[in-house]
Amino acid sequence: MAAPMAAVAARSVRWVVRAAAAGPLLLGPAPSSFVPRPACCSGSSSALGSILGIPSEKPSGALGQHPPPLATSKEEQERLLRGRPDQPRNPKVLRIAIIGAPNAGKSTLCNQLLGRKVFPVSKKVHTTRCKARGVVTHEDTQLIILDTPGLTNPFKVKRHKLDEAMLTDPWDSMKHADLVLVLVDVSDHWTRNSLSKEVLKCLSRFPQVPSVLVLNKVDLLKKKFLLLELVNELTEGIVNGKKLEVKAAFEQHSSSSAKPPLPITQASPSENRAPESSLNQARGGSGLENHSGVKASECSVVTGEPQGLAQSGPKGLRDRKGWPGFQEIFMLAALHGEEVDTLKRYLLLQAKPGPWEFHSGVLTSQSPQEVCNNIIREKILEYLPLEVPYGVTQVTEMWEEGECGELLIVQNLLVPRKSHMMMLIGRGGQVISRIAQEAGQDLMNTFLCDVRLKLKVEVKS
Repeated sequence: MAAPMAAVAARSVRWVVRAAAAGPLLLGPAPSSFVPRPACCSGSSSALGSILGIPSEKPSGALGQHPPPLATSKEEQERLLRGRPDQPRNPKVLRIAIIGAPNAGKSTLCNQLLGRKVFPVSKKVHTTRCKARGVVTHEDTQLIILDTPGLTNPFKVKRHKLDEAMLTDPWDSMKHADLVLVLVDVSDHWTRNSLSKEVLKCLSRFPQVPSVLVLNKVDLLKKKFLLLELVNELTEGIVNGKKLEVKAAFEQHSSSSAKPPLPITQASPSENRAPESSLNQARGGSGLENHSGVKASECSVVTGEPQGLAQSGPKGLRDRKGWPGFQEIFMLAALHGEEVDTLKRYLLLQAKPGPWEFHSGVLTSQSPQEVCNNIIREKILEYLPLEVPYGVTQVTEMWEEGECGELLIVQNLLVPRKSHMMMLIGRGGQVISRIAQEAGQDLMNTFLCDVRLKLKVEVKS
């Protein structure tokens, strides 16, 4: 991710970012070593530094042991969940709620953080139907990830035949969270300029829970300079209690490869604003095209004074588009895993001393059958049109271990109409065969064993 991000600062856009209050610098290179820091400090490895062209050093040591496979038997999974968790000498834990509009990429991010696919992912909305937990165990730290359904409203719950729990699960997750990640799909030009009303209601109801803004799908955004504009709108120009001043100098496109130094400053404790100093050189790369047509002109975005979160009542939310309470900002492409490790390291640093809730061998609170159902339903959502897949009922007829240790699964898919059955089977059985093949491969990667999956289709009696 570092290389594509570094190209943003080249040729056409030069950014100057100032923090107008004393304190740690919001933007900067990643630390050279993975050491704890006070929770009040902003993460210097957040992706804004990459967008500004600041080279980040890779921390020494990778993040991890390989995640454990999911237990193939319900009894084994229940034993791990009910049993007393193993505890390291100085355990730390962090409960993370991930909220956002439907199809923002919450489940994709969860799977990347876990290192194994346990949550369903689809381009269709409301793929995640209920609250589920994922568990990341790294050395003495445990991250408990609460993957929640996309924040929705009663009308959409009725339209998609969703469970009523989809209205309450995100709110319940916030009650138990130590940190909340607000995911925004920056590739959706219809929704990216403001947080949804449901997200704002959730944040305003739990202002005591630290929140982090995560801009997802940045790889799909052609005009990368829009990211800082989005940051300004979605944060109301305030991050970690500091007012940000963002100045963009749009330069006429030229073939010159010379890059000016990138000045980034922060206010000094003794002065309101310190002199600008060059901290680093912008990285080379194939910079942005100047699509705006602005020639050597300068535009400034200067935010107002920090607003108290007490103004976030129902009346205040009506006209509000962003949230001034975010402590940090990350930009990533969850589908490809780009910059996910940067976010993961930040989350591990935020963990507080406390006993583990799950055994280190647990990857998710879901049963093996629930994971299987979700993965199959993901494929059904992908290959059936419109509202058809939301009416499919899954019934597992067989779940057992074969003679050679393989997992044998037979599932019956019940549909309300014969026309739906024909669509699900497809011409010559092509659709149902493709669903079984892709779901079986995902299940093998999840359980780390051979899986023989058979799917049958019937009309509901």
